[in-house]
This record gives sequence, C-alpha cells and structure tokens, in this order.
Amino acid sequence: MGESRGSETPRPNILFILADDLGFSDLGSYGGEIRTPNLDQLARDGMRFTQFYNAAVCATSRVSLMTGLYNRRTSGGFLKDNMTTLAEVLQRAGYATAAIGKWHLGSDARNRPLARGFDEHYGILGGSSDHFDPGKPVPMFMSRQSEPKRREDFFDNDKLVMDFPDDFYSTDAYSNRAIETIREFGGKDRPFFIYLSYTAPHFPIQAPMENVRKYQGRYGSGYTRLREERFQRQIELSVINPAITKLSAADRRSGDFAYDYDIPVWEALTAEARDREEQRMEVYAAMVDRLDQGIGRVLGTLEATGAARNTIVLFLSDNGGCASWFPDQVEELSAYNENRPVSDPRVYEFVGPGWGWAQNTPFRRFKVWTYEGGISTPLIVRWPGVTQPGTITDQAGHVVDFMPTLLKAAGVNYPRRRNGLIVPPMEGEDLGPVLRGGSAVPREVPFYWEVWGNRALRKGDWKIVWGASARRWELFDLASDRAETVDLAHLHPERLTALVGEWEQMASQAGWTPARMNISGP
Repeated sequence: MGESRGSETPRPNILFILADDLGFSDLGSYGGEIRTPNLDQLARDGMRFTQFYNAAVCATSRVSLMTGLYNRRTSGGFLKDNMTTLAEVLQRAGYATAAIGKWHLGSDARNRPLARGFDEHYGILGGSSDHFDPGKPVPMFMSRQSEPKRREDFFDNDKLVMDFPDDFYSTDAYSNRAIETIREFGGKDRPFFIYLSYTAPHFPIQAPMENVRKYQGRYGSGYTRLREERFQRQIELSVINPAITKLSAADRRSGDFAYDYDIPVWEALTAEARDREEQRMEVYAAMVDRLDQGIGRVLGTLEATGAARNTIVLFLSDNGGCASWFPDQVEELSAYNENRPVSDPRVYEFVGPGWGWAQNTPFRRFKVWTYEGGISTPLIVRWPGVTQPGTITDQAGHVVDFMPTLLKAAGVNYPRRRNGLIVPPMEGEDLGPVLRGGSAVPREVPFYWEVWGNRALRKGDWKIVWGASARRWELFDLASDRAETVDLAHLHPERLTALVGEWEQMASQAGWTPARMNISGP
C-alpha cells in the first residue's frame, strides 16, 4: 500500500490532461496555426518540454503513464494483475480520484477504472467512438462485423449509457464532467487526482460547425507548405533548434506494413481531391480548437474554486499525429459517406497521411511508428510555486516518468505488492529536479519502444530504430540530427550492436517476441 507523508504543506492536486492523436506541432505554443489560446497560456504559466516521449499508440502510452512501466506483451491485457496504477497508489494515500474520457486499458470488470483506483469514472472503455453519439455503431468496413451494432462501452460510473442527447459532443461532455468533478472534489478535505483523457482529435474527425467555419479556406496551400510554416514558427518559439534539426523530407512507402504510406504530392492531386483534403484538415483543426476551449473552461474552474494554486496541471498527447488510412477500403468509405462534406456529423473520416505527417513537424512519420514523429509529444507542466513560468527544457523524458514524478510530488511511496503479488519496480525517473529549474536528470537506463513491429531505443543522444517495413536497425545521433535524416549505422557498427543488445534484453523481459509484436494495429 502506498503511504503518504505527514506534511506541513498541503499535498498538491493533480490534473492530468491527455489529448488523443494530437501532433507535436499542433498547438500554437509548439508552432501550430490552430487557435489554442488556453493551452498557450498554460505554456506561458508553466514549462514546455521539447524532447518528451509517449509510446507511439493509445493503449501502450496509457499503460506506461498509469503504471510507470513499459508495456508488456505477455499473456493477458495491457494491465497485469501485478501492476499497480497511479490512481490506486494515490487513492490509498487519501486522494479523491476520477477518470474522465477514454480508458483503453481493458473492458473486463477487474481492469475498468473503478477497479483500478478511481472513485469515479465517466467515458468510454475502448479506443474511439463517434463524437456526437458514442453509442453509434462503428461502420462495418472498420468493425468487420456482419451487421451494425450499438456500441456498449460508455459508462457513467457503473451505469452503461446507450442514449445521448441531441447536443452531445464528446469534448464538451468530458470538459463539463471535469468541471463538475473539480467542484465536487474541491469541497472535500483531501487532494484530488483527475485524469482527463479526451477522445479528440482521434478519428472519426468530427467537430461542431461553428468551429469548422473558423478554418475554412485556411489549408488550400497543402500539407507540405503547412510543415514549412510550422517549422519556421517552431524556430521562432525556440521549440526547435535549427542547428541540430532539419525539416525532414516527405515520407515514402518502404514496404508492406499496413501503416506505411507515401505522402502524395499536393500539386499532383486533382482539384476534387485537394478540396476533400482541405476539408479534412479544417475539421481536424476545429476539433483541436474545441479541445482548447474545453480545457480553458476546466482551467477556469480551477481558478474560480481556488484550487489552481495547489494543482499540478499536465498536458500531453498519447502518440504522434495520426495518418491512419486504409487504401483497400476507400470505396467502402466513400459509399458510407455518400458524398457528404467532411463537416457533416454523419460522416466517418480520417485526416489522412499528408496532414498526419504535417502535424508532427519537423519529424518523420506519425502514430504507430517509433521515429520521432510517432513518439514525440508536446508536454506542458504548470506547478505553481515550483515551475518557472515560460520556461522551455530539452530534458528528455518518457511517459513512464509520470509515476515516480507525481508520487514524489505527492509524498507517496510506491508499493511493493498489489493483492499479494510483487509489483515490478518503476522504470521511469523523477523529473522533479527539472520542474524545479535544476539540472538535467541523468539517465543511465535507455528509453524503449515496441509497437506492432516497430522498435526503438534511445540512450543519451543515440537512438536506434527498427521500422516495420524496412526491417533493419538504423542509428541516429539526436544531438546533431533530431529529425533522423542521416542513418549512421554503417559508421558505428559496434555502438549499434551494443544498443541492439540492450533493446533485446528489454524485449526478453517484456515479452516483445515477434509473434506478439505483429498483431493488429490501432
């Protein structure tokens, strides 16, 4: 059981905000053109990380941030019986806890939020849903079911919710519930942990028309030009150092991996295709805009209740921008959408490879891949009285670091056992010294990644990557080439061999065998 400190100072509240499939460069404070004034203000009030990592896809990132462990591919789901969650440890230490939004860590009773340390839960158990009606059946070309079926994974605590009001929109609903929860928890004589895990801007891309109108006509220059514009803003904002980071070239398909795409040349598209592409990005931008508005209302409630001064607020994304596209299902997608505009709430659409690539400026690739574009996330941390407002750090970090960092901040010990089972030791590091403005946290242990055949390891500034299409190890020096444009494997074979050996050691421990790595994607 976790133990709390007998503190003279109040233990901090924790508001953990997670976006779903948001790209590295989407926020204004990270170079984006989308209007995100509330998150940009949070950045001015707190600290921005420029080298922070997630785990490439939704579920692997969530299990790592919740447990402080890298994902395991041994039998069973992502959450194992011998893994404890951040919520469980904080709950036992006296925190009021709530999970709002997307869970994606198991729908079986023993791994639902209420069984995993949360006093309250509101949202979906699965990975995505219709944003206007979470109960709406997933299109058959996506679900591969023989007939449409209402989704049954939206819960209000232990109550299954199947019907939603006409004005329902997921981002608004989750923001509203977070506001209610802050007010409720604020009346209790104990700190709170609220995990606000939005489903935006994950596909299907859908947004209220009032937000879409703001962006109509904005993206006619295409995704290549958008990357160039974002890159220049990143340099101006000191988010990117041009001395060590070049704008990577357009991705090209290199094999038969399902998420390997060519980035189409914008000028080679037909006028009709360009129009559809513009609409996709307009709706995506509207989703991010609406997300920022909701977060602004949530942060405003923290201020209004007086809780803000003792609340650690964290914001990040669960993976790189999503380029998911299914070429063999284009006809089915078109038939389902019936030539409706992308902004029509009845449409099921994706932002696609071009914009998904642009969202991760200046990096290569996107969600699912373990190149920087798939695993780099904006991270903003505001901790009043601790983080210096308006600071930027190039400290490397990973979602496994949240467990040790937040437990240390809360004065809570990590448990040795859970239900009689020995709990693995945490695999992250406490980033508290960095948040306090101190020197970089030295890391002797590498960062590791594995997802659907993609692999990577970073140790210091050296990084190895195994792409699921190329199926060979590459070596990059991130100190001089953050965008991974020059493979140095042939120049440093001994270093490559040593790093591969370290990855393989972790793979053996985590069950990352080939048979378990090549499973269906997100």
